[in-house]
Amino acid sequence: MTAKRPFRFPAYAKSYLMLAPFFILFGVFSLGPLLSGIAISFTKWNGISQPTFVGLSNYMTVINSPRFGKAFSNLLVYVAVTVPVGIALAFCIALVVNRLKGPVSHLFRSAYFLPTVIPLFLTAVIWRWLLTPDFGLINMGITFLRLPQPNWLGDPTFMIPALVMADAWRATGFNMVIFLAGMKNIPNEYYEAATIDGANGLAKIRFIMVPALGPVFLLVIVNAVISALQIFDLPWLMTNSSFSSYGGPLQGMLFPVMDVMGRGFGGRRFGEAAAIATILFVLILSVTIAQLALRRRWRVF
Repeated sequence: MTAKRPFRFPAYAKSYLMLAPFFILFGVFSLGPLLSGIAISFTKWNGISQPTFVGLSNYMTVINSPRFGKAFSNLLVYVAVTVPVGIALAFCIALVVNRLKGPVSHLFRSAYFLPTVIPLFLTAVIWRWLLTPDFGLINMGITFLRLPQPNWLGDPTFMIPALVMADAWRATGFNMVIFLAGMKNIPNEYYEAATIDGANGLAKIRFIMVPALGPVFLLVIVNAVISALQIFDLPWLMTNSSFSSYGGPLQGMLFPVMDVMGRGFGGRRFGEAAAIATILFVLILSVTIAQLALRRRWRVF
């Protein structure tokens, strides 16, 4: 008879044990609440009494409500404007800073990154002051050019452009640093070879820098789209919203996450709030998967 071999853990067991704390925390604080929210979306619950299963009733209610259509139409316009504007602005600033050397480069890098670390409520206060109709700096400049003054935070036509300006000012520095890090990693030999071949500055950017920054562009675009789809805090603060009144005049700055907060904590309709959150989650997941699929199939960059 052959002796039984003693049990031994596989060689990769230590690796899984080291990853276990992350998966435990992810399951408790991310996956668990996510699944719980999806389950609540199929119930009628006021946060106090026992939830009652209602099937797809919450989804039908929120989809047929005027606020749902307004919130998602505002969101699509906001994403379509702020993502390309913010990324293009960050890339152009990174190009400028990348050409600077020494302390000047560090100064400009810090100056552009500063709005990213400013508390969000302070960002809202600054931009509410800048956008004040009568004595705000932006309208003063418009008056100097003898153009009509927009009511940035009172007219729905201008509310999303006002939000785009504030968000671009706050987020551009973060994307600029990511682009700058990618630019620093491109070998100088590529540019030297292009110079020998007679390429100018624009040709180097188009045929060397942009293709080399493909993974960086993908990271920035995916992150910008996900962040834009979850927009909540800045418009909430800029419009002085509360759980009973949010989105500004004529709901010009109403977005899905704001509607989630209003229905849930304002109206105690947590089932409807969870339904909107679930729809938004499916939208974000679908857009992210589509972006990754496009990257792999067509090699956009």
